[in-house]
Amino acid sequence: MTQEQTVKKYKFKAEIKQLLDILVHSLYTSREIFLRELISNASDALDKTRFELTRGAKIADKDLPLEIRITFDEKKNIVTVSDSGIGMTRDELISNIGTIAKSGSADFIKTLSENKSDANNIIGKFGVGFYSVFMAAQEVVIKSKSYLKDEAAVEWRSDGLGSYELFELKEKMSRGTVIEIHLKEDAKEFADKYRLEGIVKKYSNFISFPIYVGDSRINTVSAVWREPKSAVKKEQYDEFYKFLTYEEEEPLSVIHSSVDAPIQFYSLMFVPQKSFDMFRFTREDYGLDLYVRKVLIQHKSRDILPEYLSFVRGVVDSEDLPLNISRETLQENVIFTKISNTVTSQVLSHLIKLAKEDADKYKLFWKEHGKYFKLGYTDFTNQEKFMQLLRFSSSAGENADALISLEDYAGRMKEGQKEIYYASGTSREAIDLDPHLEIFRNKGIEVLYLYDPIDEFVISSIRKFKDFEFKTVDSVDIKALDKFKETKERERPEPLSKDDEKHFDSMLSRIKDILGERIKEVKASDRLIDSPSCLVNPDDAYSAQMQKLFRMHNQEVGNQQKIFEVNKDHRLIRNLLKIYKTNAKDEYIGDAVEQLYESALLLEGNLLDPHKLVNRISKMLESSSEWYVRTKDLG
Repeated sequence: MTQEQTVKKYKFKAEIKQLLDILVHSLYTSREIFLRELISNASDALDKTRFELTRGAKIADKDLPLEIRITFDEKKNIVTVSDSGIGMTRDELISNIGTIAKSGSADFIKTLSENKSDANNIIGKFGVGFYSVFMAAQEVVIKSKSYLKDEAAVEWRSDGLGSYELFELKEKMSRGTVIEIHLKEDAKEFADKYRLEGIVKKYSNFISFPIYVGDSRINTVSAVWREPKSAVKKEQYDEFYKFLTYEEEEPLSVIHSSVDAPIQFYSLMFVPQKSFDMFRFTREDYGLDLYVRKVLIQHKSRDILPEYLSFVRGVVDSEDLPLNISRETLQENVIFTKISNTVTSQVLSHLIKLAKEDADKYKLFWKEHGKYFKLGYTDFTNQEKFMQLLRFSSSAGENADALISLEDYAGRMKEGQKEIYYASGTSREAIDLDPHLEIFRNKGIEVLYLYDPIDEFVISSIRKFKDFEFKTVDSVDIKALDKFKETKERERPEPLSKDDEKHFDSMLSRIKDILGERIKEVKASDRLIDSPSCLVNPDDAYSAQMQKLFRMHNQEVGNQQKIFEVNKDHRLIRNLLKIYKTNAKDEYIGDAVEQLYESALLLEGNLLDPHKLVNRISKMLESSSEWYVRTKDLG
């Protein structure tokens, strides 16, 4: 500073002093945001310069490249941020730096005072982002030269303790602004090259103008999402996806859109080829990156998309959200809510289109991400789209990998069919063994196969597809199937005589006495063809799969009394009837009934203690082996 320079000292206004006091004496989790704020201000200044150049205004140093440079001196603990932007005059410096934003200052002070712990999320919201520099700086020096040729360069300096100095510079300076930050002792980390590069990449990587740290340009990846969709090549999408996710594979699908009304925002989202399994993914580690005018506001914001779309990666960039809006305010912001709703709808619409145009690719999507997608059964706003995207295995499929939509099922329903039938089990093989399926198989009625425990929650939540209600095969009213003809004839034994019918009814009563309160009633079955018996759910009971799921989560379901149905045409039941007619109290009847009941429980996965069943089988095998030896004359 020369003797010719006239230095004037100014005091900060009361609200600025209060603001600086809060910043300097509070602890923050992310002091690094000061660099983001300074780069954002520099970018705005460069934007204004480009506008003046475009409209043909006469500006100083018009050939200067539009760029931002960050230098550092580790020995002196100084970081310098400079730009070749619009610059500031003396009066503009006083207006822009010496006072807080024209409106909202009182609200800002109040908000900051009440939320010190979240200060890094609200700095900048009221146009005061520059002041965040004092979280890391013990002194700040600003040198600025306006784009107006006749305006002198000026210098502003302050220690942030209540006043600042301002004077004109006599030495020549190019257009733009240089901010020299003298770091506090506990902020030396910011004079490190790799620390600075990391901050730039984290927050400002997509600023339109080149950003240099030392001699290296940092922001080399362009903001592809801001480009017209027709101008972006597949290679650019792949490059950006790999940059964003650190994945080696290209994405399965790309969702790129821009919205102008009623709100303006850009989005670029990707559906990964592979799900992020337990070794690479936690339920907290998801979300889209939220930008405001190319500046990162939230990394992996979990508020943009619902959890069932957590597999989606990408960015959303808003023109209408305030810079650095806090998480709490974000959740209540009407504009953000509209963005969130629109983006969710975009993803679902894209997946519907993918399913129609490329079934094989959609099958890959479902295999990898269907497990998480099913959580969308709680999204009642988008339920119609959600239902279109569901996929299930089916009795009509060749194997477990063959998938169908609910629309496919509805299109193949038999004339007069009012319900969509489903069965639950751990695998296709397990469900195929379910006795309840015999009548459906015999009449050629398609059944959805549900393998995942969450599937029943999905079905229970959506309740119906179009006008067709969902019905589990173990609770269906068998009379509803009477109108459907059998697809093939089956061999039936001679009908029971009237006398045998009476004894059969009496035997059913005996079976009820044996099973007692474990079942609701015993009745002859119209649904069984190849099996001797089964358990049927009353309408008010949990399905077998739901009971098992509740028990897995240590939730008591109580005694779910079911109906025990007996197939009077089965050879085993006919033999039991013969025994019963001879001796109604025969011990074998009790053993056989217990075995049939526990076998039914075992098939549906709800046999809690198999020891009795195993011992009983051993006993029966021993008896039958002795009979076999005698009849075969083996000894």
